Amino acid sequence: MLRPSAARPLARRIPATVARSQRRTFIVRARKDADRRGALDTLNVERLSQESHDYHRTRRNFLAAGAVAGIVSFVYTAWKLKQAISNNATKLDSPLSPTDPLHDGNRKVVVHDEEGNEIVRTGNSTVPELPRTITLPDRSEPPAVQDSMPSVTSPTLVVPPHSGDSETEYTLVGFGVRTVSFLSIQVYVVGYYIATSDIAELQARLVKKINPIASTLVSTEKDQLREKLIDAAESEEIWNELLASGVPARSVFRVVPVRDTDFHHLRDGFVRAIQANADKVQDDQFGEAMRQFRHIFNRGKVPKRKQLLLARDRDGSLAVLYDEGGKKGSKHLIGSVSDERVSRALWLNYLAGKKVASEPARKSIVEGIMEFVERPVGTVAAQVV
Repeated sequence: MLRPSAARPLARRIPATVARSQRRTFIVRARKDADRRGALDTLNVERLSQESHDYHRTRRNFLAAGAVAGIVSFVYTAWKLKQAISNNATKLDSPLSPTDPLHDGNRKVVVHDEEGNEIVRTGNSTVPELPRTITLPDRSEPPAVQDSMPSVTSPTLVVPPHSGDSETEYTLVGFGVRTVSFLSIQVYVVGYYIATSDIAELQARLVKKINPIASTLVSTEKDQLREKLIDAAESEEIWNELLASGVPARSVFRVVPVRDTDFHHLRDGFVRAIQANADKVQDDQFGEAMRQFRHIFNRGKVPKRKQLLLARDRDGSLAVLYDEGGKKGSKHLIGSVSDERVSRALWLNYLAGKKVASEPARKSIVEGIMEFVERPVGTVAAQVV
């Protein structure tokens, strides 16, 4: 039970507390409203926008500076590493002079395969090598006619890999890769072969063009001949004259595709080349020869690594041989064209002019010819590269 004396003081404190609480709430609310109105009155949107812009610009500059510093540090570190590796590298200097033929980067390097045959590395992954020499039968004795393969649309002559005494050996002069479009898409590897016994005549004719009384060319004379064979106008004049006179008498272009293609695609490229290099006056006989040439390529697919041989004989006639995958080393004569102008125009497409089918092949052929003319006439047949 509560005492009256204790209840009375409590009753006196409650009204006083309530009164003080009500006065404080009214005053605080009034002050907050006044502060809020003052902040709104002093708000400057343009100033805040400028401050935000300055902040983001400074942040962007710092990020850009960091990126540049990172790139510079990578380049500097790589350069220092290269210097350190170069300084500590073991160099085996050759005692040979800088003009020695072994220092020539365009020189063909001949190695031997597992069977002992001489091959030349091409640097291409699909067609890694070419044989240094190939053997073809002398077409003065026509081979026997056999049944055509299922994919052949015209009679096919089978050329056996070995035919006794009528064979002719051809030596590799130069090679290169045929590319198309600005993307340099590789189409095929082409190698130029000359009958070994016919090299001496080509050698003598080229030497006489530079020095009529010489049997071989010295370094400065070789440079003159090289410039002539690279020049668009002079090279076309030289090769056109040589081919028209039957020099070299027998030669072969060995075409090996690096990707799957077809005969029609190859034919279109060859036809454009012939038309670009043929004589301006083209009679009915030449038109018939072109029709025969097109008919040779009315066939199907050409898988990669399959070899197509374009052979030019003594009379300038053109024979097209193809490896259809039969007996190892066998080639099939799929057609021929007797008009000399067709093969000459096709040869000029690789050897001379402003725009050749393969510039690396033309340069390699020229360097191969330089190896011929630096030796006495008639000794190239016994040359060991």
